[in-house]
Amino acid sequence: MNILMVLTSHDQLGDTGKKTGFWLEEFAAPYYVFRDAGATITLASPKGGQPPLDPKSDAPDAQTPATERFKADPGARAQLAATHKLAEIDVAAYDAVFYPGGHGPMWDLANDADSIALIQDALAAIKPVAAVCHAPAALKNVKNPDGTPLVLGKTVTGFSNSEEDGVGLSDIVPFLLEDTLKEQGGQYSRGEDWAAHVVEDGLLITGQNPASSEEAAERLLAKLG
Repeated sequence: MNILMVLTSHDQLGDTGKKTGFWLEEFAAPYYVFRDAGATITLASPKGGQPPLDPKSDAPDAQTPATERFKADPGARAQLAATHKLAEIDVAAYDAVFYPGGHGPMWDLANDADSIALIQDALAAIKPVAAVCHAPAALKNVKNPDGTPLVLGKTVTGFSNSEEDGVGLSDIVPFLLEDTLKEQGGQYSRGEDWAAHVVEDGLLITGQNPASSEEAAERLLAKLG
């Protein structure tokens, strides 16, 4: 069982001068769900190498058992520091694809041609794709074979407008994920702010927020039988 995890390479939080990137828990929890199930994990990002970590996700109050396990795991940290370039990835080598969130994907993965093609090719090959929190931004420019938005008519979730308000970044992000999913015809589903909420529609699995990352990974494994 080969699983590809795709992380952001974007580290600037708009024009604020602050840093962003991927959210540690949204990477670490799925990583260990997959590894403990015996999967072979490959990590990729648009630029390759060490993806930027959102510093807020490394704060003491953001730690979880999975993040603590990751910090004590030199092999996993070395793997993360050497992600493959997304352009060099052949989706045919993988059984499923998982996108961790963080605000970074709003800027790069939403518009990255290699990521868009990867998702389209994975779904065409009947391989499940999961994305959690802000990572459903990577679906923004993905199309169905007929040219319509991928999310048209599909039940999806992602970081909600109220959660974006809650972290004070609604005026900083390039678009609001909830609004964009709705504008593209997605049937946006949400749970309570900060509570786990994961939905599936065919091969597509989406999670609303950091609390949803582990369940989203478990749902992806279930798709693989």
